[in-house]
Amino acid sequence: MPGTQAHHPDHFDLIVVGAGIVGLAHAYTAAQRGLKVCVVERDAACIGASIRNFGFITITGQAPGDTWRRAMHSRDVWQRIAPYAGIDIVHRNLWLAAYRPEAHDVLEAFMRTPMGEACELLDAADAQAKAPALNLSDACSVLYSPHELRVESRTAIGLLARWLAEAHGVTFRFGEAVLEVETPRVRTSRGTLHAERVAVCTNTDLHGLFADRIAAHELTLCCLQMLRVKPEAGFQLPGSVMMDLSLVRYEGYSTLPEAAALRARLQQEEAASLEHGIHLIVVQSADGSLVVGDSHHYGDAPEPFAMEEVDQLILRHLRSTLNLEAARVTERWTGVYPSSKTTPCVIDAPDDATRVVIVTSGSGASTGFGIAHDVFEKW
Repeated sequence: MPGTQAHHPDHFDLIVVGAGIVGLAHAYTAAQRGLKVCVVERDAACIGASIRNFGFITITGQAPGDTWRRAMHSRDVWQRIAPYAGIDIVHRNLWLAAYRPEAHDVLEAFMRTPMGEACELLDAADAQAKAPALNLSDACSVLYSPHELRVESRTAIGLLARWLAEAHGVTFRFGEAVLEVETPRVRTSRGTLHAERVAVCTNTDLHGLFADRIAAHELTLCCLQMLRVKPEAGFQLPGSVMMDLSLVRYEGYSTLPEAAALRARLQQEEAASLEHGIHLIVVQSADGSLVVGDSHHYGDAPEPFAMEEVDQLILRHLRSTLNLEAARVTERWTGVYPSSKTTPCVIDAPDDATRVVIVTSGSGASTGFGIAHDVFEKW
């Protein structure tokens, strides 16, 4: 029963290991169900993939089925809780420009799927009138989606944690490593905690808790490069922006038969970008700066060193997609997340009272609340 451990300071209904967005989504979902929750995080604050991304809650183009459904659920949760947690929704919508006829064909095919509902396929002239920040002089068409929203991930994660503590009574223990989980006992670097259930959401830590079970899923790590760019004063995006390269990466587009011709053309014209896993995403922060990326390099221990060649490719796509007069880079960083060739999310059950949850597609912000909802529905 929820609340059975209310009078024991070190006893909880649920312990969550990891304070990234997936861990916080589980803490929120449990608190909504009346459970007494503790989140244990080895770092003094969340500094991993959850704060190093776009803060872009991506719906359109997600893989059909569970991933798309989870993204829609997560978007609704973000929209509902953001005002209470003090999280600004910086902008909404997605504008995806197709510059090649083959890209236009993919967008037409996407519009015929159930996921195209409420989206619009605009001709270039119409889109240019509505979104003057885009450079559409050579574009064939633009997909407009009303579904997306964007938060500033750098601050949103901390604000979400604070709100969970203040409004929902979630206990946070930062700077405390979990050494062993044998539910109901959780041994940490500072002592022993107890909980009826434990959710392990440790992101890139593939060789720690439940390493043997994680290894069975054959995960690797993906390293990406990101930039913050200062445009000219007054420059305003109409929403999040993407282009052709995304259509061969996001499964909602890339698995359509029409994507094969686009992929073949891009292989001829943008081989270097494909080699580095580059596809352009641009979002805007409240201060007017643009968060721009990204690239994808895979390995068991990706190096933390950014490549200038990759940054220059990303910036070339930025300049060709937007009507920018200035594009000064003010920050550069890398991020790392777990990756799988077969599944966007691992939900593993070492026993009836324990779950290991790892998002393996870089979509934690977009799908985390939906995943947590599914975990508790079946737990």
